[in-house]
Amino acid sequence: QVQLVESGGGLVQAGGSLRLSCAASGRTFSGLAMGWFRQAPGKEREFVARFSRSGGMTYYADSVKGRFTISRDNAKNTVYLQMNSLKPEDTAVYYCAATLRVITTAQGMDVSRYDYWGQGTQVTVSS
Repeated sequence: QVQLVESGGGLVQAGGSLRLSCAASGRTFSGLAMGWFRQAPGKEREFVARFSRSGGMTYYADSVKGRFTISRDNAKNTVYLQMNSLKPEDTAVYYCAATLRVITTAQGMDVSRYDYWGQGTQVTVSS
């Protein structure tokens, strides 16, 4: 079993930055594909960024490329999401997710492929 706990959300003005953290427990990163999703009010949960299972590759949604960076600290079993140049449309609850499944690039953007989820952290970007 994998437990995920997010932190770092908050209120920021447009153009500002935030860094989210996701601490994993229950097992090491080995074999886990970990990523970030977000859900805005009235919208479906959507993919933001993720690592491959090996941790050697990163993938981003087009809407955040060049602004968000996913990183990890294996020693701390923690994944981060650095968010820069934030826009009001980035406002959402951000969720950390993990899966042990072998997933393709396309499948990695599918919420149904992830078995473990954090409780979410609110990010609000004011204009």
